[in-house]
Amino acid sequence: MRRILIAVAAAGALTALTACTASGAEEVNTPGLADRGTTMTTVKPTRQDLTNKVSLSGKVQLSPTFGLVAPIDGEIRYLDVKTSTSTPTKPTKVANIWVSGKATPIEVPAGAIFSGRLVDDRSKVTAGMPIVSAKQVGYGVVADIDGSQAYQISDKLESVQAQIKSGPGPFPCTVLGTLAALPAGTIPEPVTPAPNPSASAAPPPKVIGQQQQPSEPTGMRLVCVPPADVKAINGAATTVEVITARAANALVLPVEAVAGSQGKGKVDIVKPDQTRETREVTLGLSDGKVIEIKSGLNGDETVAVPGPNLPAAKNNGGGGEPVPGFSK
Repeated sequence: MRRILIAVAAAGALTALTACTASGAEEVNTPGLADRGTTMTTVKPTRQDLTNKVSLSGKVQLSPTFGLVAPIDGEIRYLDVKTSTSTPTKPTKVANIWVSGKATPIEVPAGAIFSGRLVDDRSKVTAGMPIVSAKQVGYGVVADIDGSQAYQISDKLESVQAQIKSGPGPFPCTVLGTLAALPAGTIPEPVTPAPNPSASAAPPPKVIGQQQQPSEPTGMRLVCVPPADVKAINGAATTVEVITARAANALVLPVEAVAGSQGKGKVDIVKPDQTRETREVTLGLSDGKVIEIKSGLNGDETVAVPGPNLPAAKNNGGGGEPVPGFSK
């Protein structure tokens, strides 16, 4: 009889354990995964003011060299420029660009001295080509520019602010000349008039003074001048912030939602039935977090994040892989 009771009790305990295990299994079941291609994150376009900024590292430099460019296409004809003995208080005319018999003067601004010809005399030049180098008298801020930044800031500079590390700033900085790299300048020997054989007196002896040194070649860089009341120390490190463009109340999306660059892009619109429609958009400014959508959207759309994959490049020697999202 005792053996029967023990068997019944053991069977009851096993039944209870099985029930608990089954109940527990129901509670910890793993939920099913979403179907492949299902959009998990979406965003709607918003509006905000947008500023395109480029930050450069530089330093304070005494008497920095900068370049002047041709304002128009034409033929350049240089003038003989006398060596300056003091800081010019007026612009110095150094060349003319001739087009159809009309001359456009090229002048080094006041406060700077002529330091070299950058192309040959009577060369054909195009607008924007560096043609003259000049040297600023006094302190300037010089910031080097790499190739990836050159096209961002070459077209238009809204404003330039500089900050001397552990020193004055931020302060507005007036840009001089071009951002382009400059070749070495040349300064020709002054022309000495031939002696007059009929003159009875001997020509005066030539006075040899200190010859002006031509400018050295430079890389791509931004040169600007701080306000007169800013205390500058030669060699001090600086940070230069360049604002290249602004857009007010711009329609924007996160950069992750957009594929493309250089003005053209694509986004994936998520419809109410969760299907996607890839749409082309025109791109504008970007601050690295959001990007302006100039056309292609009205602002009411739901957009998938990340954006569509760009198609792989054809095998033409360069290769390529699909690039998800925005490409800077």
